[in-house]
Amino acid sequence: MSDNQNEPREYDAVLGGQNSIPVNAAVLGGIAGVKSRLASPIVEVRIAALSEALKYGEAGLDLIIQAMQDKSMQVKFAAYSLLKDRDDLKIKPQFQDYLPIFEFDVITVDAKGKENSPRKSFAHYFPEDLGNGVVLEMVDIPGGTFMMGSPETEAGRSETESPQHQVTVPVFFAGKYPITQAQWQAVMGNNPSTVKGEKLPVETVNWNEAVEFCRQLSEKTGKNYRLLSEAEWEYACRARTTTPFYFGDTITTDLVNYDGRYPFGGAPRGPYRAQTMDVGSFPPNPFGLYDMYGQVWEWCSDRWHNSYDGAPIDGSSWESEADHYRVQRGGSRYSNAVYCRAANRNYNLARHSNGLMGFRVAVVLPLPSSPFSL
Repeated sequence: MSDNQNEPREYDAVLGGQNSIPVNAAVLGGIAGVKSRLASPIVEVRIAALSEALKYGEAGLDLIIQAMQDKSMQVKFAAYSLLKDRDDLKIKPQFQDYLPIFEFDVITVDAKGKENSPRKSFAHYFPEDLGNGVVLEMVDIPGGTFMMGSPETEAGRSETESPQHQVTVPVFFAGKYPITQAQWQAVMGNNPSTVKGEKLPVETVNWNEAVEFCRQLSEKTGKNYRLLSEAEWEYACRARTTTPFYFGDTITTDLVNYDGRYPFGGAPRGPYRAQTMDVGSFPPNPFGLYDMYGQVWEWCSDRWHNSYDGAPIDGSSWESEADHYRVQRGGSRYSNAVYCRAANRNYNLARHSNGLMGFRVAVVLPLPSSPFSL
Protein backbone atom coordinates (compact mmCIF):
# COMPACT_ATOMS: atom_id res chain seq x y z
CA MET A 1 0.00 0.00 0.00
CA SER A 2 1.22 3.49 -0.80
CA ASP A 3 2.35 5.82 1.99
CA ASN A 4 0.80 8.76 0.14
CA GLN A 5 -1.86 10.23 2.45
CA ASN A 6 -3.83 11.48 -0.57
CA GLU A 7 -4.25 8.04 -2.09
CA PRO A 8 -7.23 5.96 -0.95
CA ARG A 9 -6.96 2.80 1.03
CA GLU A 10 -8.06 -0.64 -0.07
CA TYR A 11 -11.60 -0.26 1.25
CA ASP A 12 -12.20 3.38 0.37
CA ALA A 13 -15.42 3.79 -1.60
CA VAL A 14 -15.76 6.02 -4.65
CA LEU A 15 -18.69 8.41 -4.38
CA GLY A 16 -20.96 8.72 -7.38
CA GLY A 17 -20.62 11.91 -9.37
CA GLN A 18 -16.83 12.22 -9.10
CA ASN A 19 -15.12 13.47 -12.24
CA SER A 20 -12.30 10.97 -11.90
CA ILE A 21 -11.48 7.83 -9.97
CA PRO A 22 -8.52 8.20 -7.58
CA VAL A 23 -5.50 6.03 -8.20
CA ASN A 24 -5.68 2.62 -6.47
CA ALA A 25 -9.32 3.13 -5.40
CA ALA A 26 -11.46 0.04 -5.10
CA VAL A 27 -14.61 0.74 -7.13
CA LEU A 28 -17.10 -1.48 -5.35
CA GLY A 29 -20.82 -1.39 -5.99
CA GLY A 30 -23.95 -3.34 -5.18
CA ILE A 31 -24.26 -6.09 -2.67
CA ALA A 32 -20.80 -7.38 -3.59
CA GLY A 33 -19.30 -4.07 -2.54
CA VAL A 34 -21.16 -4.21 0.78
CA LYS A 35 -19.88 -7.74 1.42
CA SER A 36 -16.34 -6.61 0.67
CA ARG A 37 -16.51 -3.70 3.11
CA LEU A 38 -18.05 -5.92 5.78
CA ALA A 39 -14.88 -7.99 5.53
CA SER A 40 -12.71 -4.95 6.26
CA PRO A 41 -10.43 -5.12 9.30
CA ILE A 42 -11.48 -1.54 10.08
CA VAL A 43 -14.48 -1.34 12.44
CA GLU A 44 -15.65 2.03 11.09
CA VAL A 45 -15.74 0.65 7.53
CA ARG A 46 -17.85 -2.32 8.61
CA ILE A 47 -20.29 -0.05 10.45
CA ALA A 48 -20.68 2.24 7.42
CA ALA A 49 -21.32 -0.79 5.19
CA LEU A 50 -24.23 -1.86 7.40
CA SER A 51 -26.19 1.27 6.50
CA GLU A 52 -25.60 0.65 2.81
CA ALA A 53 -26.77 -2.95 3.18
CA LEU A 54 -30.28 -1.69 3.94
CA LYS A 55 -30.65 -0.68 0.29
CA TYR A 56 -30.51 -4.29 -0.89
CA GLY A 57 -33.66 -5.80 0.56
CA GLU A 58 -33.58 -9.29 2.01
CA ALA A 59 -29.99 -9.89 0.87
CA GLY A 60 -28.87 -6.78 2.78
CA LEU A 61 -30.97 -7.77 5.77
CA ASP A 62 -29.22 -11.13 5.90
CA LEU A 63 -25.84 -9.38 5.96
CA ILE A 64 -26.93 -7.20 8.89
CA ILE A 65 -28.16 -10.27 10.79
CA GLN A 66 -24.80 -11.94 10.16
CA ALA A 67 -23.08 -8.84 11.57
CA MET A 68 -24.72 -9.61 14.93
CA GLN A 69 -22.00 -12.28 15.17
CA ASP A 70 -19.15 -9.83 14.49
CA LYS A 71 -16.29 -10.00 16.98
CA SER A 72 -16.60 -6.26 17.63
CA MET A 73 -19.29 -5.14 20.08
CA GLN A 74 -19.38 -1.81 18.21
CA VAL A 75 -20.38 -3.58 14.99
CA LYS A 76 -22.87 -5.77 16.85
CA PHE A 77 -24.52 -2.69 18.34
CA ALA A 78 -24.64 -0.95 14.95
CA ALA A 79 -26.40 -3.99 13.50
CA TYR A 80 -28.72 -4.14 16.49
CA SER A 81 -29.65 -0.47 16.14
CA LEU A 82 -30.74 -1.09 12.54
CA LEU A 83 -32.80 -4.15 13.41
CA LYS A 84 -34.27 -3.52 16.86
CA ASP A 85 -37.52 -1.90 15.65
CA ARG A 86 -38.29 -4.62 13.10
CA ASP A 87 -40.69 -7.47 13.85
CA ASP A 88 -39.16 -10.11 11.57
CA LEU A 89 -39.21 -13.47 13.35
CA LYS A 90 -35.78 -14.40 12.03
CA ILE A 91 -34.26 -11.30 13.67
CA LYS A 92 -35.45 -11.50 17.27
CA PRO A 93 -33.51 -14.65 18.28
CA GLN A 94 -30.27 -12.87 17.40
CA PHE A 95 -30.83 -10.21 20.05
CA GLN A 96 -30.80 -12.58 22.99
CA ASP A 97 -27.43 -13.98 21.92
CA TYR A 98 -25.61 -10.74 21.23
CA LEU A 99 -27.52 -8.07 23.16
CA PRO A 100 -29.31 -10.20 25.73
CA ILE A 101 -32.45 -9.22 27.58
CA PHE A 102 -33.05 -9.18 31.31
CA GLU A 103 -36.51 -8.95 32.83
CA PHE A 104 -37.54 -7.10 35.98
CA ASP A 105 -40.53 -5.71 37.87
CA VAL A 106 -41.24 -1.99 37.74
CA ILE A 107 -42.48 -0.80 41.14
CA THR A 108 -44.53 2.33 41.79
CA VAL A 109 -45.98 3.71 45.01
CA ASP A 110 -48.81 6.02 45.99
CA ALA A 111 -48.35 9.27 47.91
CA LYS A 112 -48.04 7.37 51.21
CA GLY A 113 -45.46 4.91 49.93
CA LYS A 114 -47.83 1.97 49.47
CA GLU A 115 -46.73 -0.18 46.56
CA ASN A 116 -48.99 -0.58 43.54
CA SER A 117 -49.15 -3.78 41.52
CA PRO A 118 -45.81 -4.25 39.74
CA ARG A 119 -45.56 -4.49 35.96
CA LYS A 120 -43.14 -6.59 33.99
CA SER A 121 -40.53 -4.93 31.82
CA PHE A 122 -37.23 -5.77 30.14
CA ALA A 123 -34.07 -4.11 28.87
CA HIS A 124 -31.21 -4.99 26.53
CA TYR A 125 -27.65 -5.00 27.81
CA PHE A 126 -24.21 -6.24 26.95
CA PRO A 127 -21.76 -7.93 29.35
CA GLU A 128 -18.20 -6.62 29.55
CA ASP A 129 -15.87 -9.36 30.76
CA LEU A 130 -13.29 -7.88 33.13
CA GLY A 131 -11.61 -11.21 33.83
CA ASN A 132 -11.62 -13.68 36.73
CA GLY A 133 -15.38 -14.02 36.55
CA VAL A 134 -16.05 -10.29 37.02
CA VAL A 135 -18.58 -8.87 34.55
CA LEU A 136 -19.73 -5.27 34.00
CA GLU A 137 -23.30 -5.15 32.67
CA MET A 138 -24.08 -2.15 30.45
CA VAL A 139 -27.76 -1.36 29.86
CA ASP A 140 -29.11 0.09 26.62
CA ILE A 141 -30.59 3.54 27.41
CA PRO A 142 -32.85 4.67 24.56
CA GLY A 143 -32.44 8.26 23.46
CA GLY A 144 -35.16 10.78 24.13
CA THR A 145 -36.20 14.25 25.32
CA PHE A 146 -37.09 15.17 28.90
CA MET A 147 -37.51 18.13 31.23
CA MET A 148 -34.38 18.47 33.36
CA GLY A 149 -34.65 20.07 36.79
CA SER A 150 -37.63 20.37 39.09
CA PRO A 151 -40.87 22.35 38.82
CA GLU A 152 -41.32 25.19 41.28
CA THR A 153 -44.10 23.22 42.99
CA GLU A 154 -41.86 20.29 43.97
CA ALA A 155 -41.35 20.00 47.72
CA GLY A 156 -37.78 20.30 48.98
CA ARG A 157 -36.40 21.64 45.72
CA SER A 158 -33.42 23.99 45.47
CA GLU A 159 -32.90 26.95 43.15
CA THR A 160 -29.91 25.08 41.74
CA GLU A 161 -32.49 22.83 40.02
CA SER A 162 -33.74 25.79 37.95
CA PRO A 163 -34.63 26.72 35.35
CA GLN A 164 -36.35 23.53 34.31
CA HIS A 165 -35.45 23.01 30.67
CA GLN A 166 -35.83 20.54 27.82
CA VAL A 167 -32.85 18.31 27.00
CA THR A 168 -32.46 15.75 24.23
CA VAL A 169 -30.20 12.83 25.13
CA PRO A 170 -28.79 10.48 22.46
CA VAL A 171 -28.66 6.71 22.88
CA PHE A 172 -25.99 5.43 25.26
CA PHE A 173 -25.25 2.52 27.60
CA ALA A 174 -25.14 2.97 31.38
CA GLY A 175 -23.88 0.66 34.10
CA LYS A 176 -26.67 -1.51 35.46
CA TYR A 177 -25.26 -0.82 38.93
CA PRO A 178 -22.79 1.59 40.50
CA ILE A 179 -19.26 0.27 39.99
CA THR A 180 -18.71 -2.51 42.51
CA GLN A 181 -15.61 -3.22 44.55
CA ALA A 182 -14.98 -6.39 42.52
CA GLN A 183 -15.13 -4.39 39.26
CA TRP A 184 -12.82 -1.72 40.63
CA GLN A 185 -10.37 -4.37 41.80
CA ALA A 186 -10.43 -6.08 38.38
CA VAL A 187 -9.46 -2.85 36.62
CA MET A 188 -7.37 -0.95 39.19
CA GLY A 189 -5.82 -3.77 41.21
CA ASN A 190 -6.78 -2.35 44.62
CA ASN A 191 -9.82 -1.53 46.73
CA PRO A 192 -10.09 1.88 48.45
CA SER A 193 -13.45 1.18 50.12
CA THR A 194 -13.81 1.59 53.88
CA VAL A 195 -16.20 -1.36 54.20
CA LYS A 196 -15.19 -4.29 52.02
CA GLY A 197 -17.49 -6.49 49.97
CA GLU A 198 -17.21 -7.62 46.34
CA LYS A 199 -20.82 -6.74 45.51
CA LEU A 200 -20.89 -3.53 47.52
CA PRO A 201 -20.51 -0.26 45.59
CA VAL A 202 -16.93 0.94 45.54
CA GLU A 203 -16.57 4.09 47.67
CA THR A 204 -13.97 6.50 48.95
CA VAL A 205 -13.28 7.35 45.31
CA ASN A 206 -12.74 10.96 44.23
CA TRP A 207 -13.67 12.36 40.81
CA ASN A 208 -10.11 12.16 39.47
CA GLU A 209 -9.87 8.49 40.47
CA ALA A 210 -13.23 7.72 38.85
CA VAL A 211 -12.00 9.30 35.61
CA GLU A 212 -8.79 7.26 35.83
CA PHE A 213 -10.86 4.10 36.26
CA CYS A 214 -12.72 4.98 33.06
CA ARG A 215 -9.43 5.52 31.25
CA GLN A 216 -8.02 2.18 32.32
CA LEU A 217 -11.31 0.40 31.59
CA SER A 218 -11.28 1.91 28.09
CA GLU A 219 -7.72 0.72 27.57
CA LYS A 220 -8.65 -2.75 28.77
CA THR A 221 -11.75 -3.12 26.58
CA GLY A 222 -11.10 -0.96 23.52
CA LYS A 223 -14.27 1.07 24.15
CA ASN A 224 -14.53 4.68 25.30
CA TYR A 225 -15.89 4.42 28.83
CA ARG A 226 -16.56 7.60 30.81
CA LEU A 227 -18.68 9.09 33.58
CA LEU A 228 -22.27 9.98 32.80
CA SER A 229 -22.96 13.63 32.13
CA GLU A 230 -25.34 15.23 34.61
CA ALA A 231 -28.06 15.37 31.95
CA GLU A 232 -27.54 11.71 31.06
CA TRP A 233 -27.70 10.79 34.73
CA GLU A 234 -31.00 12.55 35.35
CA TYR A 235 -32.50 11.27 32.09
CA ALA A 236 -31.44 7.69 32.86
CA CYS A 237 -32.66 8.05 36.45
CA ARG A 238 -36.08 9.42 35.56
CA ALA A 239 -36.60 6.79 32.84
CA ARG A 240 -39.48 8.77 31.31
CA THR A 241 -41.09 9.56 34.69
CA THR A 242 -41.80 13.12 35.85
CA THR A 243 -42.42 12.58 39.58
CA PRO A 244 -39.80 13.39 42.26
CA PHE A 245 -38.72 9.73 42.21
CA TYR A 246 -39.03 7.09 39.52
CA PHE A 247 -41.12 5.11 42.03
CA GLY A 248 -43.62 7.98 42.25
CA ASP A 249 -44.17 10.88 44.64
CA THR A 250 -42.11 9.35 47.43
CA ILE A 251 -39.83 6.45 48.41
CA THR A 252 -39.56 4.00 51.28
CA THR A 253 -36.70 2.05 52.80
CA ASP A 254 -38.07 -1.09 51.12
CA LEU A 255 -37.11 0.54 47.82
CA VAL A 256 -34.03 2.66 48.57
CA ASN A 257 -31.08 2.60 50.99
CA TYR A 258 -31.32 6.05 52.64
CA ASP A 259 -31.82 7.46 56.13
CA GLY A 260 -35.39 6.31 56.76
CA ARG A 261 -35.74 8.51 59.81
CA TYR A 262 -36.31 11.43 57.44
CA PRO A 263 -38.97 10.41 54.88
CA PHE A 264 -40.40 12.46 52.03
CA GLY A 265 -44.03 13.48 51.60
CA GLY A 266 -46.53 11.06 53.10
CA ALA A 267 -44.17 8.08 53.36
CA PRO A 268 -43.67 6.41 56.76
CA ARG A 269 -40.41 6.48 58.70
CA GLY A 270 -38.08 3.55 58.17
CA PRO A 271 -34.76 2.13 59.34
CA TYR A 272 -31.42 3.85 59.06
CA ARG A 273 -29.01 1.15 57.87
CA ALA A 274 -25.89 3.37 57.89
CA GLN A 275 -24.08 1.03 55.51
CA THR A 276 -24.12 0.11 51.85
CA MET A 277 -25.95 -2.97 50.60
CA ASP A 278 -25.04 -5.31 47.76
CA VAL A 279 -25.90 -3.72 44.42
CA GLY A 280 -29.25 -4.91 43.10
CA SER A 281 -30.75 -5.35 46.57
CA PHE A 282 -33.53 -2.90 45.70
CA PRO A 283 -35.89 -2.67 42.68
CA PRO A 284 -34.67 -0.99 39.47
CA ASN A 285 -36.13 1.94 37.57
CA PRO A 286 -38.12 1.50 34.31
CA PHE A 287 -34.89 1.48 32.26
CA GLY A 288 -33.52 -1.40 34.34
CA LEU A 289 -30.95 0.62 36.31
CA TYR A 290 -30.43 -0.22 39.98
CA ASP A 291 -29.44 1.91 42.97
CA MET A 292 -29.88 5.29 41.31
CA TYR A 293 -31.07 6.57 44.70
CA GLY A 294 -29.23 6.14 47.99
CA GLN A 295 -26.23 3.86 48.53
CA VAL A 296 -23.46 6.23 47.28
CA TRP A 297 -23.37 9.66 45.68
CA GLU A 298 -22.49 9.16 42.01
CA TRP A 299 -19.91 11.39 40.35
CA CYS A 300 -20.93 12.95 37.02
CA SER A 301 -18.51 14.40 34.49
CA ASP A 302 -19.76 18.01 34.66
CA ARG A 303 -18.27 20.99 36.43
CA TRP A 304 -20.58 22.49 39.04
CA HIS A 305 -22.83 25.44 38.13
CA ASN A 306 -25.23 27.12 40.56
CA SER A 307 -28.14 26.99 38.11
CA TYR A 308 -29.01 25.70 34.65
CA ASP A 309 -28.70 29.11 32.99
CA GLY A 310 -26.71 28.43 29.83
CA ALA A 311 -26.66 24.65 30.32
CA PRO A 312 -26.28 22.47 27.20
CA ILE A 313 -29.50 20.94 25.87
CA ASP A 314 -27.93 18.02 23.97
CA GLY A 315 -27.08 15.78 26.92
CA SER A 316 -23.37 16.66 26.84
CA SER A 317 -21.16 17.38 29.84
CA TRP A 318 -21.08 21.05 30.91
CA GLU A 319 -17.41 21.94 31.03
CA SER A 320 -17.43 25.75 30.80
CA GLU A 321 -15.85 27.76 33.65
CA ALA A 322 -12.82 26.68 35.67
CA ASP A 323 -14.72 25.46 38.73
CA HIS A 324 -12.87 22.77 40.66
CA TYR A 325 -16.12 21.31 41.95
CA ARG A 326 -17.77 18.38 40.15
CA VAL A 327 -21.40 17.26 40.18
CA GLN A 328 -22.74 14.38 42.26
CA ARG A 329 -26.18 12.82 42.03
CA GLY A 330 -28.53 10.34 43.70
CA GLY A 331 -27.99 10.77 47.44
CA SER A 332 -26.38 8.18 49.69
CA ARG A 333 -27.18 5.80 52.54
CA TYR A 334 -26.75 8.76 54.92
CA SER A 335 -29.10 11.06 52.98
CA ASN A 336 -32.56 12.20 53.93
CA ALA A 337 -35.14 11.15 51.34
CA VAL A 338 -35.42 14.69 49.93
CA TYR A 339 -31.80 14.54 48.77
CA CYS A 340 -32.45 11.39 46.77
CA ARG A 341 -34.93 13.08 44.40
CA ALA A 342 -34.20 12.71 40.67
CA ALA A 343 -33.65 16.47 40.31
CA ASN A 344 -31.51 16.97 43.41
CA ARG A 345 -27.96 18.16 42.78
CA ASN A 346 -24.80 18.01 44.88
CA TYR A 347 -21.15 18.86 44.32
CA ASN A 348 -17.71 18.30 45.75
CA LEU A 349 -14.07 19.00 45.03
CA ALA A 350 -12.67 16.70 42.36
CA ARG A 351 -9.86 15.66 44.70
CA HIS A 352 -12.13 14.94 47.68
CA SER A 353 -13.39 11.49 48.63
CA ASN A 354 -15.13 9.77 51.50
CA GLY A 355 -17.13 6.62 52.18
CA LEU A 356 -20.26 8.11 50.60
CA MET A 357 -18.84 8.66 47.10
CA GLY A 358 -18.99 6.23 44.18
CA PHE A 359 -19.95 6.32 40.50
CA ARG A 360 -21.29 4.38 37.52
CA VAL A 361 -20.01 4.43 33.95
CA ALA A 362 -21.35 5.13 30.48
CA VAL A 363 -20.25 4.16 27.00
CA VAL A 364 -21.47 5.18 23.55
CA LEU A 365 -21.15 2.63 20.79
CA PRO A 366 -21.08 3.93 17.19
CA LEU A 367 -24.31 4.03 15.23
CA PRO A 368 -24.44 3.44 11.47
CA SER A 369 -24.81 6.70 9.55
CA SER A 370 -27.63 7.67 7.20
CA PRO A 371 -29.75 4.52 7.56
CA PHE A 372 -32.28 3.76 4.83
CA SER A 373 -35.72 2.26 5.43
CA LEU A 374 -36.51 -1.12 4.00
